[in-house]
Amino acid sequence: MKSDLRGRHMITTQEWTKEEIETVLDVAFDLKRKRAVGEPHPLLRDKVLAMLFFFTSTRTRASFEAGMAQLGGHAAFIESGTTQIAHGDTACEIGKILGRYYDGIAIRQCDWKAGNSYIRDVAAASRAPVLNMQCDIYHPFQILADLMTIMEKKADPRGKTIVVSWAYAASYQKPISVPQSLILLMTRFGMNVRLVHPPEYSLMPDIIEQAKENARRNGVSLEIMNDMDAGFRDADIVYPKSWGCLLSTGDLDESARIGRKYQHWITDERRMSLAKTDAIYMHCLPADRNVEVADAVIDGPQSVVYDEAENRLHVQKAVMALTMR
Repeated sequence: MKSDLRGRHMITTQEWTKEEIETVLDVAFDLKRKRAVGEPHPLLRDKVLAMLFFFTSTRTRASFEAGMAQLGGHAAFIESGTTQIAHGDTACEIGKILGRYYDGIAIRQCDWKAGNSYIRDVAAASRAPVLNMQCDIYHPFQILADLMTIMEKKADPRGKTIVVSWAYAASYQKPISVPQSLILLMTRFGMNVRLVHPPEYSLMPDIIEQAKENARRNGVSLEIMNDMDAGFRDADIVYPKSWGCLLSTGDLDESARIGRKYQHWITDERRMSLAKTDAIYMHCLPADRNVEVADAVIDGPQSVVYDEAENRLHVQKAVMALTMR
């Protein structure tokens, strides 16, 4: 266990060692047990977290606010449109100023080719740890919760096969941060990863190369496939979700046209039957019901989406307790 994580930024799990991530998970499981039996754990009494949102949120805002309260501290919700950011406050100024007011700064900025850079600029200027609540490249807390859930449902993740698949959704061009973070972390924890998507929905080449290197170092595989059925076959975990064809086009109309070619990429009962009989269905939520996934699957016995959502609370509390103390 690592005990020297105070002040560390969490921008991507790729910048934390495997031992450090295992420490986060150890603490998360302990805090989950404490929450279950009603044992108080005010580890961050009198600490305050700034939560700066450029992008809408349900689970992220709710879980960070609840988590800080359960740790004995306070979370301040800051919506970017109600600040002077649009009128001149730079990322450096936000880091320097909020880093003095608060004990931690959490940011959600998902604008393509801007979000991660902004978070890193704030982190470079801040004396307080900066936590990435999701950017255009990474979603570290979602993926930590995903790994925690897999460990609960499947025990040792090593040797298991997880399918990270694109799925159709008509709502909007969603970020690629979830699939990218999944392939990076799951290969480090000994899982065979199948990345499945239509040709237009590629992920960032440097992320793919990092995931391939993670797989090589851990003696597992990273397969890239274009057939959803083949990807599901005999899998232990299926994680199909929509993301935008951001590397193919920046035009929203063109993106919608491309997406409509793949409306059959839905997770239904037939596709679930291709996976192992004890396979679990995962999704970061929200899902486009009966477009991205059938009700019978997301509400069915193989779905673990609500346990997965709950675990956001516990991993976030663990990272905050370790970095903000």
